[in-house]
Amino acid sequence: MASKAGRYTPAIILTVSLFFLWGMANNLNDILIAHFRRAFTLSDFETSFVQQAFYMGYFLLATPAAMLARRRGYKAAIVTGLTLYAIGALLFYPATHFGEYRWFLAALFVIACGLAFLETSASPLIAELGSPEGAARRLNFAQAANPLGTIFGVLVGKYFILSSFAQDEKALAAMSAAERTATLRGELASVQTPYLVIGLVVLAFAIAAALIAFPDNRRDGDAPAVPTGKALGTVLRDRTLVFAVVAQFFYVGAQVGLWSYTIRYAQVNLPGLTEQGAADYLFASLVLFGIGRFVGAAMLGKVPAPQLLAVFAGLSAALTVAAVFVGGTTGLYALVAASFFMSIQFPTIFAIGIGGLGPLKQIGASLIVMAIIGGAVLTAAMGHLSDLAGINLALLVPAVAFLVVLAFGVRATGTAGDVEFAAAGH
Repeated sequence: MASKAGRYTPAIILTVSLFFLWGMANNLNDILIAHFRRAFTLSDFETSFVQQAFYMGYFLLATPAAMLARRRGYKAAIVTGLTLYAIGALLFYPATHFGEYRWFLAALFVIACGLAFLETSASPLIAELGSPEGAARRLNFAQAANPLGTIFGVLVGKYFILSSFAQDEKALAAMSAAERTATLRGELASVQTPYLVIGLVVLAFAIAAALIAFPDNRRDGDAPAVPTGKALGTVLRDRTLVFAVVAQFFYVGAQVGLWSYTIRYAQVNLPGLTEQGAADYLFASLVLFGIGRFVGAAMLGKVPAPQLLAVFAGLSAALTVAAVFVGGTTGLYALVAASFFMSIQFPTIFAIGIGGLGPLKQIGASLIVMAIIGGAVLTAAMGHLSDLAGINLALLVPAVAFLVVLAFGVRATGTAGDVEFAAAGH
């Protein structure tokens, strides 16, 4: 096994980088929501189309991604994913030229299609590249790249997309309607260069992935291949997996919804705060999220995973409720603090869900990745509720979602054994 790990060192390095790349893409969306809201004069519900388009790509492509990885190998799936990611990022260039919201949504959909291939393949591949007893350590190391990517994405968005002029409401108010529209549309150009650079970098990764060696999971599997249809029926009879898919749907919806509207919440609860200033609170949320992942990983060495998941989900719900009813600076601090306790929820749900599937883990993993569609559904629900009753009350949606995760953790406490902190990196 050690020689195998050495032989595939370039593949390990490239695969770890994938966690960074999809973290960056996911959290750039939170910046785009604030940016597009101004540029296209959108309601909160309309801004949720960003996440709806993005997570629809995950939902539709997760199963095809798993099938490609099973039939053609990890390399084919990763090259395909990186290529789609690069194409989607490069599509921001013509989208800026057309200046229409729908073209940006189409580009984000293509990016997410690529990420579905990457997320479905990366964790099983990292687990395979080395000794079984070292799988948890390798996966934890890979996950560390994910919060770094999310933080980097917010910094890119803050300093290269949210322009300083965009915050000058007085200057905009003094303009005629035509001048205001032209000015706001002109700000769309700020997304062009960052996404062009991202597209070219990801394309370079795709070329590198095509040239280096990956293990052939078509030959190296420990069990005979199971027809995909039969495998799907088998995993769907696992109640823990099914509940994990439900819990993941609600968790991702809560995470995406909170981060999508953190800038909006900050500006409503701290009047006069600029978008760039509000982005600092999103940045703080992601830093706490990253710290929480390391702290949570250490705690999981002493506390059973289902129990810790239940505690963290309960605290996330409590802090979100505080943000709903307290508001102001205190509410904003509570909202930011919730990210610390969100940190272990995705990977722990993931690990519990696939823990008993054996050679069918990849099929189970694809179903959990499909559950990421919760990011689209719950964010849309938050946007609609925000338009009706305000952004504070809209946070009741993620608060309820965290209670679903709490219920999963409580149930898993009585049915699951020890689960290592080893899964994908949201």
